[in-house]
Amino acid sequence: MHKFQQSKWSSLFLSNFLGVFNDNLLKNSVIFISITWTLPAWLTQSQLITLVSASLILPYLIFSPYAGKLSVIYSKKKVFVLFKLLEIPIMLVACLAFYFEWVGLSIFSVLLMGIQSSLYSPSKYGLIRDIGGEEGVSYGSGVFETMAFLGILIGTIVGAFISELNNNLLVFALFIGIAMLGYIVTKSIRVSELPEDKNYKETINPIKFIKSSFQLALQYKYVNSAVFGAASFWMIGGMLQMNLVIHSKQFYQTSNTTSGIIMSFAAIGIALGCWFAGKISGGKVLKGLILIGISGMTVLFILLAFVKMSLIFFTINVFLVAFLGGFFQIPCLALIQQSDLGRKLGEIIGYLNLVTFIFVLLGTLIYGLTNYLSGENSFIVFGVIAILCFLVSIYYILISPVFLKETIMLFRNKKNIGV
Repeated sequence: MHKFQQSKWSSLFLSNFLGVFNDNLLKNSVIFISITWTLPAWLTQSQLITLVSASLILPYLIFSPYAGKLSVIYSKKKVFVLFKLLEIPIMLVACLAFYFEWVGLSIFSVLLMGIQSSLYSPSKYGLIRDIGGEEGVSYGSGVFETMAFLGILIGTIVGAFISELNNNLLVFALFIGIAMLGYIVTKSIRVSELPEDKNYKETINPIKFIKSSFQLALQYKYVNSAVFGAASFWMIGGMLQMNLVIHSKQFYQTSNTTSGIIMSFAAIGIALGCWFAGKISGGKVLKGLILIGISGMTVLFILLAFVKMSLIFFTINVFLVAFLGGFFQIPCLALIQQSDLGRKLGEIIGYLNLVTFIFVLLGTLIYGLTNYLSGENSFIVFGVIAILCFLVSIYYILISPVFLKETIMLFRNKKNIGV
């Protein structure tokens, strides 16, 4: 199926899964378990959840420029291995927090994991092209993202499950065991990298970094449009996730368990969509999948906004939206990987992480404003998401005729599509 050896991918894919799994295991364990502790007078349960969630995400805003620099001037594998090693003492801090039921320390441990994850993110993503070459970027990106979403899904489920067992030894064993396994697996990655660029002088100021990275991306075809697409994917996904909880409870009066199941179907849909998009792309970057994915999402969100469907049909719709989201996301990531950026790929991935964070914040703002103006009408929120998807579709049609052209060619089953 591929000329490159798939065995070379296994350590990278497994390492990504274990890292994302441990991030979400820690996050959800803190959320589900620490709310049962005696909280400080100034901290409510909802504030605790907000602080924990922010602690895992905010570091990407601050550290993405520096993380991109690390992946340019040092060996990406060595950076990856170093920070996976640091995951072990971070988890020891988390174990200490759980043992003494220290809420502040538990939040701090999540913050440390967020910093650690943000600092090695460009390095681990940069290894995709190093391992698979240009022909492996679609397949590699597809499975890589699949493993990430499986890590999110399983980490969330396991975190919720162990919170009900009241067994600290099991929690500690999982935290430390997964961290150690992640380090061992990451160390086993086999890869040949381009020489480090020790003369790289890029700024680590986030605002200046965005400006300079945008200008760098302009020199490579479709890179900025790919960054915009990948960031839009996370913005739309974040809005969908927030609205699923409200819509399920308001319209279907579901329990927390049922709402969780619906969200799990969304995660599974994204994972399968990413995997399938990577698989059918083979050694090419199928830009036509971008419009297929985002246009299909637009139609399904219109249905969610205007059709009062049964719970089963609603869940199927959510799954299909997420599946098409994978179709949209993978060629965007593959376009970035496919560009001949050399060691500067790390800078662009840091740029992608920073832009994604900004888009997620923008989506949160739009979601909150829509809810405020509509009186928390979840149908209207779905409509707003549909409009955003439509605007993204128009962007890709206008930015270059190649996206629409290759979409038509895909429907006609033409061969030799791609970059």
